[in-house]
Amino acid sequence: MSRIGKLWPALAVVAVVSAAWLWWSAGAAPERAPRRHVVEIRGFQFVPPALEVAVGDTIVWVNRDFVPHTATAANGGWDSSEIARDGTWSYVVRERGRHEYFCALHPTMAASFTAE
Repeated sequence: MSRIGKLWPALAVVAVVSAAWLWWSAGAAPERAPRRHVVEIRGFQFVPPALEVAVGDTIVWVNRDFVPHTATAANGGWDSSEIARDGTWSYVVRERGRHEYFCALHPTMAASFTAE
């Protein structure tokens, strides 16, 4: 029996296992790297007023107004404290769902983000 004839069963198994792995991994959703989203505070508004993010993403609030503001979770889960003019504050999203927030210093300022 030739050398290839002796190796044929092992080669066939390797080929089948490799094909099965490629087929399975092609259907798996690729993981995406966490992203950075910027919310500007300007004109006493959060811009954009609604944002779609993923768990693990970072949201950065940048205060472009001449007075301090906050980004405060409506449910009390997190708070930036005062963000000074041209200051920033970052938050890493940890939970799925819709998250509403507002400025504790100017409560009519409100916005939200939805995390998938």
